Amino acid sequence: MTAPFLFHFPGRLIVADGASARLGETLPAAVENILFITDAGLTRLGLYDTALLSLRQAGKRVIIFDAVEPDPSLTTLEAAIDLARLEKIDAVIGFGGGSSLDVAKLTALVAGSGELLSGCWGVNQAKGRRLPLILVPTTAGTGSEVTPVAIITVSDDEKRGVSSPLILPDSAVLDAQLTLGLPASITAATGIDAMVHAIEAYASVNPNNNPVSRLLAREALRLLGANIAIAVKTPGDIAARRAMLYGSMLAGMAFANSPVAAVHALAYPIGSLFHVPHGLSNALVLAHVLTFNSASAAHVYSEIAADAFPELGAIPDPDERCAHFITQLVALMVTLGMPVHLRDVGVTEANLPAMATAAMKQTRLLINNPRSVSEEDALAIYRAAW
Repeated sequence: MTAPFLFHFPGRLIVADGASARLGETLPAAVENILFITDAGLTRLGLYDTALLSLRQAGKRVIIFDAVEPDPSLTTLEAAIDLARLEKIDAVIGFGGGSSLDVAKLTALVAGSGELLSGCWGVNQAKGRRLPLILVPTTAGTGSEVTPVAIITVSDDEKRGVSSPLILPDSAVLDAQLTLGLPASITAATGIDAMVHAIEAYASVNPNNNPVSRLLAREALRLLGANIAIAVKTPGDIAARRAMLYGSMLAGMAFANSPVAAVHALAYPIGSLFHVPHGLSNALVLAHVLTFNSASAAHVYSEIAADAFPELGAIPDPDERCAHFITQLVALMVTLGMPVHLRDVGVTEANLPAMATAAMKQTRLLINNPRSVSEEDALAIYRAAW
């Protein structure tokens, strides 16, 4: 018999090319004032122009907040919340990468409920009712559009998260056309990020690891493994883009319910201290965390190895298949043109002890790891990745 578990997901999922140009149809008539949260790069590209037109044709007043940066800061989040209150916003749309979606989630929560942000950090600490919320991803990586988690950088060496089903959106809108213009480096890093989500969700020792999450994680790896190189090398291939966006969403739904672990915990200090994009930060420590975990979880990783790399199904021994899985992940990064060492992104060997100390603050993640991680272990992993 399956152990009891909870499974959270958005109110509605809309998957269609061009769906973002029909956003005005997704909001209740009673909604009048919308805060549209995005980043300046998308403003310059005009990527959301058709979405705005649809909203305005539906009679909505739209206030644009496009100050979101990668690994968004507490200052940015507070500015968005203040604007929502000032403009008497009654709905929020997040449009962009995971950073914009995370800011949108917490803005909708705090502006809607009136509770203090300081009381929301952690797991299931948020209490209030949020504003109506729509999330539209423009990258295939974070899966933030279907996760009850938002991550904010609160200091140079610390990120904090809010984890609560209250911040799942009313609608998640997946429009693969929005991802066609992504540069190869972003496509690669966000795609590996999505693969990390699937791998960690499948192997998580969180009590809520469940058969639905495991099923979604495996399908995500099949889609991502088969399409990531195509999407990077042939950026206009809409079929590959659809597969990546869908795979990212499935991986997001998997880890939303079976949480991620040490790869993310060790990636966060890289992003905070060196402003390395989140997906790349995950990629740089991925193989080394999996190698460390293999002492406890080689059999688990061997179960999913052939989902990402079908040729590995021919290897009968689980330990050997796990080892090849890790090797193949590194080879994939090289194929995609990604850096593979911490020193390649400006990390010095002298930085590693402080990073290990910072990683230990991520207790909500480390508790889900298949093998216990001490500060000394974290330092050893960083040294192997350096």
